[in-house]
Amino acid sequence: MTRQIMSIMAGLALLAATAPASAQLPPRDTLNSRLTGDLVPTHDPVIAREGDTYHVFSTGHGKRLIETRTSPDLVTWTAGDPIFTALPAWAKDTIPGSDGMWAPDISYVNGRYRLYYSVSTFGSNRSAIGLATSPTLDPKAKNYGWRDEGLVVMSTRDDDYNAIDPNFIIDREGRHWLSLGSFWTGIKLFELDPKSGKPKDPKAKPVSIARRPAPAGGPAPVEAPFIVDHGGYYWLMVSYDYCCKGVNSTYYTVIGRSKAITGPYLGKDGSPLMEGGGTIFLRADLQEEQRFRGPGHAGWLHDSDGKDYVVYHAYDKQANGAPTLRIAPVRWGTDGWPQAEY
Repeated sequence: MTRQIMSIMAGLALLAATAPASAQLPPRDTLNSRLTGDLVPTHDPVIAREGDTYHVFSTGHGKRLIETRTSPDLVTWTAGDPIFTALPAWAKDTIPGSDGMWAPDISYVNGRYRLYYSVSTFGSNRSAIGLATSPTLDPKAKNYGWRDEGLVVMSTRDDDYNAIDPNFIIDREGRHWLSLGSFWTGIKLFELDPKSGKPKDPKAKPVSIARRPAPAGGPAPVEAPFIVDHGGYYWLMVSYDYCCKGVNSTYYTVIGRSKAITGPYLGKDGSPLMEGGGTIFLRADLQEEQRFRGPGHAGWLHDSDGKDYVVYHAYDKQANGAPTLRIAPVRWGTDGWPQAEY
């Protein structure tokens, strides 16, 4: 009997050793696995839906200031013309040396789309957030056209924050807010005037809602806020660690929630985002054959059918680390917390 058992076990071991890898790890059918079209290069994406068309806006490359992409089904994406091909005069004067627009945010307010965007130079907190508006996102519509509305928020070397990575939200009381921030002392929240989309009180001190206390050896990066209203809570997503290093990027996204839009935001374990806490939402090394690295700068879509999606960028190891558009459905668990199905 012992010899028979040993023989059977040896046979099973041989089968396991010779089985093809695909049989052990079958490919997962996800929205990300079906994405096709113009997915590269995509940095810092946000997403909106107008009618039957999905629109993604992202950081501009070269003279293309704010990239645009459209899709009829969230799967097949087609690149369009950039929103701008030159910086507004105010931006050139305010941020010398900048020639790009970064990290846009899109929302629909009072009959017009509001696109907040960042102007800066890499590694500096002499930065500004501007605003452009249009009655439609459809370039073929007769009334299409982006109008620059000028400066919204600016930071200088004298400030403890960096005015990039904006995200707009209207709270349940109807107040308008803009979160922003990258490195320095973290993420700030400004109350806005609902009519202009600019600070309600330009002299008011912003509210701090997330930070990572710096270790002795250097900075502890936090940036790219996005706030979602769901289930009686406000949910704050932020990106930790480093983007923009291709396959060596260590970016990942955490999330926390609060009953008040001004915080405190806490992870599932109660860890405060003001102390570098939170719950991991998008891992640094995704389990997609470990192909896509550094997922971050997440945006959100609450679709017209009630489904939720997170949009983000990640770096593709099979394409020399190219920043690539990624989209994942979000499932809300029985514990009330979101889980990205990527």
